[in-house]
Amino acid sequence: MEEIEVPAHFLCPISLQLMRDPVTVSTGITYDRVNIERWLFTCKNNTCPVTKQVLQETDLTSTTPNHTLRRLIQAWCTINACHGIERIPTPQPPVDKTQIVKILNDAKKSPSTGRKCLRRLRSITLQSERNRSCLEAAGAIEFLATIITKSDAGSDECDEALSILYHLNVSESYLKSIVINNGEEFLESLMRVLKCGNYQSRSYAIMLLKSIFEVADPFQLISVKQEFFTEIVNVLRDHHQFSQQASKAALKLLVELCPWGRNRIKAVEGGGVSVLVDLLLDVTERRVCELMLNVLDLLCRCAEGRAELLKHGAGLAVVSKKILRVSHAASDRAVRILCSVCKFSATARVLQEMLQVGVVSKLCLVLQVDASVKTKERAREILKLNARAWRDSPCVPAHLLSSYPSS
Repeated sequence: MEEIEVPAHFLCPISLQLMRDPVTVSTGITYDRVNIERWLFTCKNNTCPVTKQVLQETDLTSTTPNHTLRRLIQAWCTINACHGIERIPTPQPPVDKTQIVKILNDAKKSPSTGRKCLRRLRSITLQSERNRSCLEAAGAIEFLATIITKSDAGSDECDEALSILYHLNVSESYLKSIVINNGEEFLESLMRVLKCGNYQSRSYAIMLLKSIFEVADPFQLISVKQEFFTEIVNVLRDHHQFSQQASKAALKLLVELCPWGRNRIKAVEGGGVSVLVDLLLDVTERRVCELMLNVLDLLCRCAEGRAELLKHGAGLAVVSKKILRVSHAASDRAVRILCSVCKFSATARVLQEMLQVGVVSKLCLVLQVDASVKTKERAREILKLNARAWRDSPCVPAHLLSSYPSS
């Protein structure tokens, strides 16, 4: 196909892609609406990307559609249709705060209008960054949180409100306001969704919980109930039904919660250790593996967590397997887990199992290769601590035994 040269002024200065909805900011520069709104709202900038001039607060929500340029682009697309160029559609005008307030008021009148308004809000949310900012400013977040709190888990209203709230990418200040204004009731509603909702709604719920607890105060982190951990672990157990984004959110949520109070024990009692070991047997994605080992490290800092790891037939073997095979971060976490076991749970049976499944050989190898300083220090510490039981074992290959620390 013949290469088509696109006129330079048809391209957005930020992305150098064909503009679909050209708008002009107060500095006189024209951008594609999606790109400039991402620059202003998602990336939290307040300057014109080209001129570097500071845009006033009013400018951030009032870009002017460049209809002349948009019509020129559409005409150019029509002329070049024979080359496979599709004509860009005429964009819908962005909504303003007044329109959204009217939709919210209409939604409160009756259940039938409420469902229709929720569908309208979802459409508005998915259209642009500016729309999402307007929804926040108009009080939509509080409205949606109330819908979720008062609706039955699994109902159409609850599912729709959850979807909208997730796609709004709620800012930190609004997340805090949700918890302050709706408190324990809202968190309980999300837990009911985790128990009874469909997989999509459970995904939205777990990702919202992750965002909420990232900005929660210590008291809220300490007071999380046992059943929350059970449902978080269930998301990991059913990970094939969820997106990788939702599974990562569940892992990050555990990383956020487990350092506080008795949360480690709650996560262990919820089945966290056995589920993580099972998942580690097959996981291949680097970041997911690192997160799993991070959570397992936290859980193995309590006696209950270490006991569950040692009770699992593949516990020690799978942790050892991840050393030097994923990343420096994964190796460090895996060695930390083994260090916790050796310091606080090292019975004769455990030490013998570590020899048999290759843990000791892997630790000797860590001392010979390009591992981080901290990882090598911990490996050396473990080997020294158990030198009497391991040093002269035939299970350790001769070429690795030479690296066994002497003292």
